[in-house]
Amino acid sequence: MWDQIKEFASEFFVTGDPLIYGADVSIVLTMLAILFVLTYYKKWGWLWSEWITSVDHKKIGIMYIIASILMLFRGGVDALLMRAQLVMPDMQFLQADHYNQIFTTHGVIMILFMAMPLMFGLFNVIVPLQLGARDVAFPFLNALSFWLFFAGAMLFNLSFVIGGSPDAGWLAYPPYSEKAFNPGVGQDFYVWGIQISGIGSLMTGINFIVTILKMRAPGMSLMKMPMFSWSVLSSCIAIIFAFPILTVTLALLFMDRFAGTHFFTLDGGGNPMMYINLIWMWGHPEVYIIVLPAFGIFSEVVATFSKKKLFGYKSMVFAMIIISVLSFLVWAHHFFTMGSGADVNAFFALTTMLIAIPTGVKVFNWLFTMFRGKITFETPMLWTIGIIPNFVIGGMTGVLLSVAPADFQYHNSYFLIAHFHQVIIAGVVFGFFAGLYYWWPKVFGFKLNERIGRWAFWLWNIGFYLCFMPQYALGLMGMTRRVYTYGWDKGWFEMNLVSTIGAVIMGIAFLVQIWDIAHSIKHMKRDTTGDPWNARTLEWSIPSPAPLYNFATLPQVTSQDDWWERKLRKEAGQEARTAETLEPIHMPKNSGIPFIMSMFWFLAGFGFVFDWLWLIIPGLIGVAVSMIVHSCNYDTDYYISVEEIERTEAVIGKVNN
Repeated sequence: MWDQIKEFASEFFVTGDPLIYGADVSIVLTMLAILFVLTYYKKWGWLWSEWITSVDHKKIGIMYIIASILMLFRGGVDALLMRAQLVMPDMQFLQADHYNQIFTTHGVIMILFMAMPLMFGLFNVIVPLQLGARDVAFPFLNALSFWLFFAGAMLFNLSFVIGGSPDAGWLAYPPYSEKAFNPGVGQDFYVWGIQISGIGSLMTGINFIVTILKMRAPGMSLMKMPMFSWSVLSSCIAIIFAFPILTVTLALLFMDRFAGTHFFTLDGGGNPMMYINLIWMWGHPEVYIIVLPAFGIFSEVVATFSKKKLFGYKSMVFAMIIISVLSFLVWAHHFFTMGSGADVNAFFALTTMLIAIPTGVKVFNWLFTMFRGKITFETPMLWTIGIIPNFVIGGMTGVLLSVAPADFQYHNSYFLIAHFHQVIIAGVVFGFFAGLYYWWPKVFGFKLNERIGRWAFWLWNIGFYLCFMPQYALGLMGMTRRVYTYGWDKGWFEMNLVSTIGAVIMGIAFLVQIWDIAHSIKHMKRDTTGDPWNARTLEWSIPSPAPLYNFATLPQVTSQDDWWERKLRKEAGQEARTAETLEPIHMPKNSGIPFIMSMFWFLAGFGFVFDWLWLIIPGLIGVAVSMIVHSCNYDTDYYISVEEIERTEAVIGKVNN
């Protein structure tokens, strides 16, 4: 009996690596600390009623942001481990299989479990406020989207200590990801972690399209909508077309592994190239899904801190929609070297070059917005200005990669690694940092410390250039992706050393940001104006942080940048104050079903990973029962009375409109 238990434990838990043992200890200690704090301060009821069961879009957004910061830490540690292995030739810090697992999990976590939730967090906390709405279109679905993401992320991250991490690359190409070459459960953790999370992402896309199209304030036509909301709309349009492709692709891969089908195996009549086409039909739109909201953030920040209306508003709108469409017509440039043929390569080279045009339009719009503006250099503006040279370099190297003959040299090299990170870190992550610093006072009621924020900005940028500029040269010198060691004869040592130093500096920059948050929570003064940046859009017309119902009375929009125009009219004495007539506000009730349903999905996913029918069946039954219970529940909403609204407004202090 005891021998059977030991044999099961040795197969179930990851063993044999001191790094894994260290992670086991840290996970256990962290969980015990959380349990102790919640129990000691009697916060279990508060956690359940205020957060776990909440359908308030602002709280859901905060939970997304917290989760993304935790995933940034995990993905960043993976990156530092890889750079430690590559800092010198012939390093033995990581073994080959462990290195494969780390670069696989790094890519998945950074794209799907860090960038996506950070983006969704900003969607949630800002879009309804910009639109003058009181919530998203489907609050219950919004909560379910978050908890499905959370369940998928936790399932994927469990593979680090249970069963073993996936190791076939972050896009899991066959045949490496097929059962014959990858018999462990790591790839099944990959499939189900992403699959469950992806369902939540698709729900979010649907939710915000309906919210933007149907819940704008009276008078806010589409062409009066803030640019960030436009970027969210274009991103969500791409989501609803791209993520079903990912769902089907992973389902087919799982059928190959679980049921012995041969969709992607040559010996059974399948074709691994079909997988590569499908995964990139999702994968390249995914890049634009996460970068389009960053474009919207830059547009909002530039206009606010230049004290000018955004230059070329209509051209920005059309550029975003064009990017959203063209993003589905460029996927084959990821495998120019795989023998698609001259005609196919020429078509996708052309579409890849074309998509650079609307992307370049935005850079010029931002520059012309700043031209002759009264620019101030607060932290959000620093991030925005810092991204422009970064993104230009990333765009130029992308155009180089779009040239099919040249791509035969660049492909599969560190040149591509540098380009990808130039766009994703300097375009997406820095953009979301700009958004966090910009909207932080609206979400939490106080600014982040400017001095510490500037330190973080410069450390991130210096570290980024040191880390990734040498990698362009390494790629041209012949260093390919996925190598875990190299010899002294290659001549790659100096560049790799500089690159690793840059990665360490970025890690320090992240810690400085955490310090900034902790310091600001303790020391920064609360914002009593609701508009600390003298901004332009509706979210700044209400107190910070926003009350549960957002707007006591729905605003009447008359122009683009309506809040800015209203302030100008007030200064000129042209804004006639009208008495506000308060009415009861219709709001959704909290629900524990999204959390419970996602936990059943987690159990079912865990069962599929280990092929345990005794866990799969109750998990799926629990999902079905949760859906039925919700369908039969008609007590889903309530009204906030006028008296309660008046009390709330008196406490938070009404911002003069």
